[in-house]
Amino acid sequence: QLQLVESGGGLVQPGGSLRLSCAASGFTLDYYGIGWFRQAPGKEREGVSCISSSGDSTHYADSVKGRFTISRDNAKNTVYLQMNSLKPEDTAVYYCAAYRRSSYYCSYYGMDYWGKGTLVTVSS
Repeated sequence: QLQLVESGGGLVQPGGSLRLSCAASGFTLDYYGIGWFRQAPGKEREGVSCISSSGDSTHYADSVKGRFTISRDNAKNTVYLQMNSLKPEDTAVYYCAAYRRSSYYCSYYGMDYWGKGTLVTVSS
């Protein structure tokens, strides 16, 4: 079964850190670009960060730039999202998604697979 599984969410105080993982099973991530998305209660889903299949291209939403870092470890078939200096407005369900297209730049569109999400709550 082809699937993506997110982990690493939880409750953290403002200013704290979390590292989310996106692990693939049933297929290799080597040829897939990955996007991280989030959806807060009552809001639309938004793209947070993406990384190309080669890892050469990354992108961050303005709201997380300088605080979040995306990376990938193809040997572990996993992509990570390191989240530092968390704010209450980062509270959301975070999803990862994968797409297979030959492109230098990463993308938030045309995803082939989606995970079920992991909840991040930033609160004191």
